[in-house]
Amino acid sequence: MRTQRIQDFIFHKVTLVFAASVLLVLMGIIVSLMIGAAPAFQAFGPSFITTVEWDPVNENFGAAIAIVGTLATSIIALLLAFPISFGIALFLTEICPVWLRRPMGMAVELLAGVPSIIYGMWGFFVFAPIFADHVQPFLKSTLGTLPIIGQLFSGPMMGIGILTAGLILAVMIIPFISSVMRDVFEVVPQVLKESAYGLGCTKWEVVRKIVLPYTRTGVVGGVMLGLGRALGETMAVTFVIGNANKLSWSLFAAGNSISSTLANEFAEASTPLHVSSLFALALILFAITFVVLSAAKLMLAGMSRKEGTK
Repeated sequence: MRTQRIQDFIFHKVTLVFAASVLLVLMGIIVSLMIGAAPAFQAFGPSFITTVEWDPVNENFGAAIAIVGTLATSIIALLLAFPISFGIALFLTEICPVWLRRPMGMAVELLAGVPSIIYGMWGFFVFAPIFADHVQPFLKSTLGTLPIIGQLFSGPMMGIGILTAGLILAVMIIPFISSVMRDVFEVVPQVLKESAYGLGCTKWEVVRKIVLPYTRTGVVGGVMLGLGRALGETMAVTFVIGNANKLSWSLFAAGNSISSTLANEFAEASTPLHVSSLFALALILFAITFVVLSAAKLMLAGMSRKEGTK
């Protein structure tokens, strides 16, 4: 018994150290970012977040362009990836033949393992020319003529820009979201779906009234996982976003994101203020990701508390 108590004590302390080390690493990252970003915020103040100009020559820095590019590309990616991922997961769990389910599921999972730089190279050398020659002219001649949203689909048709980066991000996060949705759809008790079919429900009615209410927490978690991946993606976005420090209403125009700015300029930053401004961008990206994930956790907690109340 004494040996067992000693073993339990050691096991408890070792696992406690493992868990505490994660918090220590997180706190170390936050503290290092805050220390590195302090000179930039002291020089520019809170206006650093809303300033558009990014001029390394005159050491005048602002984060507005990078923040807008990050949010715009992530929102575009999520708007495109969510319905496609939902359709993939729904097909694999409810419609797909048994003999085809495993190979298609493996293909989706393999897409998640493709390195981001491969997506970036494919987007720049293959997708961007096709997009510039065929898709952008079509969007400009159709949606570009509308009175309100037409500004979003006007401008130079170069193939690279905010919209292209959002499309590449959508392709990247589709495997993550669809895999999570497929897993949560598969945990729905078969007896519930069979009972609905027995009552005469169609497949869409079973999905809408049985599958989605049962798995909505997992679906939201999968969407937030994909959004977190899109917010922090670096190499693929750097290839296709255009890396231009300017704001434009056009989604065809080149832009910048926080991650692409860090990738392009961190190695070439020569002044302390420039380096500190890049640290400030990293801190802002960390804050955006933290807020998004925290909001997702709160949403999931609220949905869990409401389960069974209706």
